[in-house]
Amino acid sequence: MHGLDWTVMCAYFGLMVLIGWWSHQRVGDVKDFFTAGGRMPWWLTGISHHMSGYSAVLFVAYAAVAYTSGITVYFWGFASIGIGVGIGTWLFAPRWNRLRSRLGVASPLEYLAKRYSVTTQQALAWSGSLLKIFDIAAKWFAVATLLHVFAGVDYNLGILITGVVTLFYCTVGGLWADALTELGQFVIQAVAALVMIVVVLGKLGGIEGLWTLWGELPASHHNPTTPKYTTVFLLVYVLVKTLEYNGGMWNLAQRYMAAPDTHAARRGAALSSLLYLLWPLVLMFPMFAAPLLIPGIDKPENAYAIMTTEFLPPGLIGLVLAGIFSHTMAMVSSDANAISAVITRDMIPVMSRRARTWTDRQGLTAARLTTVVFVLLTMGVATQAENLGGVLQIVVNWVAALMGPISIPLLLGMLPAFRRCGARAALTSWAGGLLAYALVYYVLDTGQTALIATPVLVSLTLYTGLGLLAPERSATTDALVEAIGGEDERGPYGTSSPAGTDEEPRGKDDGSTALV
Repeated sequence: MHGLDWTVMCAYFGLMVLIGWWSHQRVGDVKDFFTAGGRMPWWLTGISHHMSGYSAVLFVAYAAVAYTSGITVYFWGFASIGIGVGIGTWLFAPRWNRLRSRLGVASPLEYLAKRYSVTTQQALAWSGSLLKIFDIAAKWFAVATLLHVFAGVDYNLGILITGVVTLFYCTVGGLWADALTELGQFVIQAVAALVMIVVVLGKLGGIEGLWTLWGELPASHHNPTTPKYTTVFLLVYVLVKTLEYNGGMWNLAQRYMAAPDTHAARRGAALSSLLYLLWPLVLMFPMFAAPLLIPGIDKPENAYAIMTTEFLPPGLIGLVLAGIFSHTMAMVSSDANAISAVITRDMIPVMSRRARTWTDRQGLTAARLTTVVFVLLTMGVATQAENLGGVLQIVVNWVAALMGPISIPLLLGMLPAFRRCGARAALTSWAGGLLAYALVYYVLDTGQTALIATPVLVSLTLYTGLGLLAPERSATTDALVEAIGGEDERGPYGTSSPAGTDEEPRGKDDGSTALV
C-alpha cells in the first residue's frame, strides 16, 4: 500500500481510540458499561445493532460465495437477518428493554436464573461463551487475511494490530464506546462502499452496469437458491437468524436493552431490519461483478481485496480497508462487551461468594479485566483459525449450527406461549441440540443443510414438546413473563413503577440472581 493509505488507516485507528477515551467519561458503573445506562437514542441503537451483526467475514467468506455462486449469498446471508430482526421488532426488542427497565438486568443471561434455574443459566453461559471464542477468532482471521492481501502484513501481526486497538476502546468505554465507534464506522463504510461502486461501474461501462451486469454473469448467479444453498437451507437460516439476531447473539440483545424505552427499542430494531434488507446489496455489488472483472482467480475469498488493490488509487485503498476493518471491530467489540457482561454478572458470582458483594467500582474493574482476557483469548485462537477449517467453516458450520440450541431457551423463555417450559425443557433442548449436532457432523457426515437444520429443529422440538407433555409452569415464571410483556405503564411484576427506571437485582447466597 501507498504511504497515503497507511496515513488514512492510522487516522482511522486514532479516531477509534479517541472515541473510546471520550466514552470512558460516560461510564460510571456496571450498568453504564454494559447497557449505556438505558440512554441510547433509537437511531444509534439501530445503527449499532446493524453494525454489530457482521464483520470482515462479509469481504472474505461471503465474497467468495458471491464470486462462485452469485446472489444466493444475499438471500440466506442477509435478507434472512432482515426478516428475522423485523420479527423481533415486535416479539423480542420490547421484552429485552423491559428486562433492563423493570428488572434491572444488565446481562442478557441474567434473567435465566429466575426463569429456569442457576444450572440452566450456567449451561448456556459457558457453552455460549466458548462458541463465541471461535466465532470472534474467525473474525480476527478474516480481517488479517484482508490486511495480508492488501499490504503483505503477516497474519498474526494483523490479528495483533486490530485486536489491540479494539481492546483499548471497548475496554475503557464499554457499550457507549462500541455504539459511537459503530456510528463512525458506518459513515466510513458508506463512503468506502460508494467509492467501490463508482469504480466498478466505471469498469462495467457506466451506470447501466447496474442492470447489464446480470446478463453477462452465468445464469446460476441469478438464483436465490442453488444445489448447495437450497430452499430448505434458506428457510432454516431465517429461523436461525431470527434467534441469533434478536438476542441469541448476546451483544445484539444489549442494543435493545440500552434504548430508553420499548418504543425506542422497536424503532431501533426496525431501522436495523431495513438496513439488513438494503445495505448489503450496496456492499456486495462489487462482489457480484467480480467474476467479470477478475476472472479465474485461484482464491475467491481474496476477490474483494484484489479488486481494491488493482482498481483504486492511493488513499482510497486505505479508506476501503478502514471500512472493512470497521465491520470486524464493530462486531468484536460489541461481542466482547456482551461476553464480559455474562461472565461478570452471571458466571463469576456463581463461582465466588465474594463477587456477589462487589461495589460498583469493583464490578466495573472486573468487567474491564474480563474483556481484556476474553479478547486476548480470541486473538490466540485466531492464529489457529486456518487449522480449524477456515472462516466459512467456523461461521456457518459451527456458529450457525450451534446457535439454535443455545438461544432457544433464552429467547422463547420470554414469550407467554412457552411459559410452561421450565428448566427441564431448557436443559434437555440445549443438550439434545448439541448431541444432534455432534451426531450429524462427526458421525453421519451429512450435507450443509442438514448440519444447520438438525440442531435447531431438534432443540425446538424438545423444548416445545416437553413444555406440552411435562409442563413446569410456576407463579414465578408467570410473574416474570407478565412483567416483561405487559403494558409499559406497569412496573415490576405488576406494581406501579415507571418504565425506564433501573432497579438493581439483589444477589442471593446460592449464587442465583433475584430479580425484583
